[in-house]
Amino acid sequence: MTDVIRTSPKRKPLRERFEDQLSRGSKTPLGLWFWEIDRILLLLAFLLIGIGLVAVAAASPASAERYSDSTKQFAAMHYFWRQALWIGLSIPVLLVVSMLPVGFARRGAILGTAICVLLVGVAAFFGAEVNGARRWIGIGIASFQPSEFLKPLYIVTTAWLLSLRAKDPSLPVIPLTGVLTFVIAALLMKQPDFGQTMIFALVWVILLMLSGISTRAIGFLGGAGIAGVVAAYLFYDTARTRIDSFLFPDPEKAAAEHYQTDMAHAVLTGGGATGTGPGGGTVKFKLPEAHTDYIFSVMGEEFGLIACIVIALIYLAIVVRVLIKLLDEEDAFRLLAAAGLAAQFGIQAVINMAVNTGLAPSKGMTLPFISYGGSSMVALSIGMGLLLAFTRRNPYLKRSNYTVRGNNK
Repeated sequence: MTDVIRTSPKRKPLRERFEDQLSRGSKTPLGLWFWEIDRILLLLAFLLIGIGLVAVAAASPASAERYSDSTKQFAAMHYFWRQALWIGLSIPVLLVVSMLPVGFARRGAILGTAICVLLVGVAAFFGAEVNGARRWIGIGIASFQPSEFLKPLYIVTTAWLLSLRAKDPSLPVIPLTGVLTFVIAALLMKQPDFGQTMIFALVWVILLMLSGISTRAIGFLGGAGIAGVVAAYLFYDTARTRIDSFLFPDPEKAAAEHYQTDMAHAVLTGGGATGTGPGGGTVKFKLPEAHTDYIFSVMGEEFGLIACIVIALIYLAIVVRVLIKLLDEEDAFRLLAAAGLAAQFGIQAVINMAVNTGLAPSKGMTLPFISYGGSSMVALSIGMGLLLAFTRRNPYLKRSNYTVRGNNK
């Protein structure tokens, strides 16, 4: 009897197997994700993250000299190495969230909103006090800022509630989202965090307008917004102090009150159009929070105003890219969630850049994906992952068929 020698088929190299996973005909989860994801939007997000790492490297020596122990080895690049670790954690989070089915992402966001609202309250009353504000929970490297994580989750939850109006206009979802927004705003102002409060309020108004409220309701919201600002000025010390110091500076205290904004402007313009070159900035050493709130100014000094314009255009490109993709969106929830996340991303960037250029008072607002910060980086990665998940499109199906096949369930 002849012996039959069985040989197992030759296994393909890892590179070829990976290419098969991403081929157009692949039906694997990774292959479907790769062809459905907005790769341009993902590339723009990665571009900002890369620019951010360079920016933190430029700002790290100035901040390390001011805030960290200069006797430690590698102290000058202290914030750079920590930011690199946060990016190493955040990118997988972004990719995993972008792969989530829409229904799962929605339910997770609703649950996360409830948890984060509680944590924002805990931070407001029992959190660690930093610079006169209670915004953080935890100690040392384990601390985090719940409001950063709440922003994208709140937007998705509010978008889901408002999308229910398309099915049943009689549902009281507008008052419900108003109550949710009011509770969050009250907790944030207790911390106090006036900048974050403004973002939540602005995004809520934008979502209401996109959901199709009447012009009368829009007028009412405008009046309520003006009344809210007046009330904040009259009864909220933090808002009154910020507004007074920006619009009506005391001549005797002007130098102290405007030191940060004036120095930020000096750093921003210190490098001219093309900058002093990497590591060549000197004015940045006089700037507080160079690695967080005023990192845009550091980029201006070392890489020039042209680089700052490019960064602003990247933010604009992300927002415009999302809005263009939503022009033919037929599902109310996807439209509201994606538009709200893009609006939050854009508003936060505009506020930070306005502060750095002296067009707005200091608010302690990070520049998305560029400023140093673990909570900010991970939370923004969650938000961008959700945005990518809600804008995924099957390139072979019409939008009507894509919705009917259950991808929104």
